[in-house]
Amino acid sequence: MRPQAQPGPVAGAGLPRRRDAGRALTGLTYAEVGATARSPLPAGYHHVRAHRDLGAVDLDAVAEVLLTWQMHERAGVRRVRGAERVAHGAEVTFRFLGQTIPCRVVAVVDEPDRRGFAYGTLPGHPECGEERFLLERDPATGHVSAVITAFSRPGTWRTRIIGPLGRALQRHMTRRYLAALTR
Repeated sequence: MRPQAQPGPVAGAGLPRRRDAGRALTGLTYAEVGATARSPLPAGYHHVRAHRDLGAVDLDAVAEVLLTWQMHERAGVRRVRGAERVAHGAEVTFRFLGQTIPCRVVAVVDEPDRRGFAYGTLPGHPECGEERFLLERDPATGHVSAVITAFSRPGTWRTRIIGPLGRALQRHMTRRYLAALTR
């Protein structure tokens, strides 16, 4: 007889238990939590790495746009429920193109010259993976850069069917997110 995981007060309670205990306990739909902060990104996923120099802008002001979901809103992704501000463990649900997009913040960066966060996908998200949004100020020049790193694969039959179109949409949204930080 195999030992069974003990139920506990975890997010996603009431959902079917998965075989991967790490994912089941976190409620996330992938096992490589935090991997957007490391290199190389996990195999078996589509990878995104994008960078934009925002110039000599106020890091605190741009971080406020990022950490209050304004970047998402400006890019056309509507927050429909959840935390109003990024916090470790916070859950948020977005809507875009008729899709429900539930996520959980899995990391927060709050350093003098670096701000940002990563979130991971929850059950019901059309993709499976993680995305990191990071602002970095170069102390020598004062210039701020925005960096987006992600790994994902289809999380539903619908996203599997659209294949390359889904990856093109992800690249498009990455450009929109970066543009939203420059306004």
